[in-house]
Amino acid sequence: MLISWFSRKQSTVALSTIEAEYVALESYYSQILCIRQQLRDFGIEESCTKIRCDNTSAINLTRNPILHSRAKHIKIHHRFIRDHVQNGEINVQFIDSKNQFADIFTKSLEKSLFRSIRSNLNIILPFD
Repeated sequence: MLISWFSRKQSTVALSTIEAEYVALESYYSQILCIRQQLRDFGIEESCTKIRCDNTSAINLTRNPILHSRAKHIKIHHRFIRDHVQNGEINVQFIDSKNQFADIFTKSLEKSLFRSIRSNLNIILPFD
């Protein structure tokens, strides 16, 4: 299982949380395309990649080919992810906040949730 994670400012200004998550999904998928090409160079073919997202509205936007009035403002170049979802090349799945391991790097968490995520990442500290 390959895992890719990074954090940076988005290059566009999002007008809503849905748009911010959707643009992030597009960014993740462009990285996945690069990783897939590297895997092809090694003779490994990946048919469908799972992307996990904690925003159900952004997930629904990737699956619905109909343009809604609330999503009109999202630029056309961000809509290529929708085509890849419809072609079956990626599968965007919901992940709840308790299992969102990236949160440990980006948010202040309760002690119990922090320890749970840290344990799932196999990070062990001697002073805990």
